[in-house]
Amino acid sequence: MGRDYRQKDDGYKSKGPSKRAQHGDSWSANRKVQKGVKLIAEENSEVVQAFRVFQNELDTKHDKHERLVKLSRDVTIESKRTIFLLHRITGDEDRETVIKEAEDKIKLIQSTHILQIAKELQGQDPFLFQRAISPGFQEYVEAVLFLCYIKEKKLMTLEEVRGQLVFQVPAGEDSLAKEDSRKSDVVSDATPDGEVHDPDSPMRALSVSVSPMDYVLGIADFTGELMRMCINSIGNGDTETPFVLVTFMQQLYDCFQLLGNTPGREYTRKMSVMRQSLAKVENACYMLRVRGSEFPKHMLLDAISALPGGGTDTMDLDT
Repeated sequence: MGRDYRQKDDGYKSKGPSKRAQHGDSWSANRKVQKGVKLIAEENSEVVQAFRVFQNELDTKHDKHERLVKLSRDVTIESKRTIFLLHRITGDEDRETVIKEAEDKIKLIQSTHILQIAKELQGQDPFLFQRAISPGFQEYVEAVLFLCYIKEKKLMTLEEVRGQLVFQVPAGEDSLAKEDSRKSDVVSDATPDGEVHDPDSPMRALSVSVSPMDYVLGIADFTGELMRMCINSIGNGDTETPFVLVTFMQQLYDCFQLLGNTPGREYTRKMSVMRQSLAKVENACYMLRVRGSEFPKHMLLDAISALPGGGTDTMDLDT
């Protein structure tokens, strides 16, 4: 005989609505009417007006941040091209020509992209947009340090780097008056704005400051270019430059070691790559000093590349 599955009436009454009633017909008529209705706040309300102001401030800040990111990318691209240009120096024959061309590129970067950054940041807290402009300034510092070392065999100081980023603009020029024009793609062009100013009009100084952290991280990237310069000089038959470079790089690395507290993860990562670059230069100098007489000059580069980590494939810190 089968079981009787019919529900028995034992006098127990369930508390609350059933599941179907919870999702369906148990809602009150008022809630059914209000469901899906969007409440419209009073436009004249003080709260709404305050949030309109907040919205405009945030939109302005985000638009400025995007423009600065684009300008920073342009600075990075042009600085990389300057560094690649400096690596084309193979001897005294083309040295002055390449240096002059590199100086012109640096001046163009300063007068276009960095000047636009200075105009965007005037009257603003520069640390509010630090992450937007930091990659470009690090690459720019790397380029000017590399150019200065090739010309004068010295390390450019932070004050000298900042001194190159002071511009003279007309005193009556207001960057906010050109807000709409700067929102266009013209801001990323690598050509001057072509504006004609009255030479008799009063001028004022406009500058942008490179932070100490960007300068230090730019030096760390600069050591990678010194390593490539060392390997390239060996390939060109120059056996004296590597020993000058290894001494200079060792001094830089010792100075970095003096910093007690490592300021951030990016600094630690670049220190690791700097250590690898220094090791490659030291191995190259070891090969030249100890075993250089065993190989002809045209085979030295192949012998150095055969060493563990002896190539120039150091990780690019800017990618």
